[in-house]
Amino acid sequence: MSLDNTKRISVLVPSFNHARFVERCVRSIIDQTVRPAELLVIDDGSTDGSPKIIENVLLDCPFPSELIVNPNKGLCSTLNEGLRRTSGEYFAYLGSDDLWLPEFLASRFELLESRPNAVLGYGNGYLIDDEDQIFESSADWKNFAFPDGDPRPMLYLGTAPISSTVFYRRSALEKRGWNESSKLEDYELYLQLAEDGDFAYDPRVLAAWRRHGQNTSRDLDFMLTEVIAAQARVGEALNWKPEKLQAINTQTRFFFAGEFDRAGNKSKARSLLFGNLRGASSAAVLFRALIRILVPSSLLLRRKRSIGQKNIKEYGTVKT
Repeated sequence: MSLDNTKRISVLVPSFNHARFVERCVRSIIDQTVRPAELLVIDDGSTDGSPKIIENVLLDCPFPSELIVNPNKGLCSTLNEGLRRTSGEYFAYLGSDDLWLPEFLASRFELLESRPNAVLGYGNGYLIDDEDQIFESSADWKNFAFPDGDPRPMLYLGTAPISSTVFYRRSALEKRGWNESSKLEDYELYLQLAEDGDFAYDPRVLAAWRRHGQNTSRDLDFMLTEVIAAQARVGEALNWKPEKLQAINTQTRFFFAGEFDRAGNKSKARSLLFGNLRGASSAAVLFRALIRILVPSSLLLRRKRSIGQKNIKEYGTVKT
């Protein structure tokens, strides 16, 4: 890849109270095999000393970089500011507790260069704990498949790409931007971008998403409420017919029945499952969901812990 091509990539780190992880995050960008044109870090009112850590690590950055320290405005506002303040043809952001593997930018750049109809590129990611141990890989997920091309079947389930794996085409992103009143920054954006072009999928694992107590994605009730709200807003903006929105809501609630079941909340899982049977994509999917609901939560949670421990032994810690 030529030097001129690498200057077409802008990277943003929205930082908030991740003093323990932010240096690791920024260094995973510095250590990319392909350097971006610019790195912008916007601290969103951290109170844990993050700005000083960022300032120090950026001294080692071999390409143009900048730190902006703001009062707290929220993630969507920070993302929109980062988009405005950068200029690369391609744009990617990395949460201040997440990581990229060294080939991330090179691989995503090549992917979108080869897919002119794609609005973004994405792929699989490791799920890591506070100690960088890999306890799960999205490449092993069995409950749905990431699509290449039209992402709407995935999005209508209420699920989406892992944000740390996404690489945007700026021309598509600037038409939409992030809704600053949304509490799920990316999902609503993806629903809109899905109307504009393909999502190019790369099955390789090139990023890591940190799961810990502060992740909003751990609160399934919150997630389901906000996903349904985002669907309603997008449906209104795109003039979806009421029956289309209702069908999408039903698919989402059916999918979340499985998520609540995996989390051990059998009562909520049953309520969602039996109230949204039409959301199953096939008879086989419905049959598996009905069988799974009969399995005791203790067995499911025990199996989940066992798989996590096995993965930690197999994968070890993430290498950047």
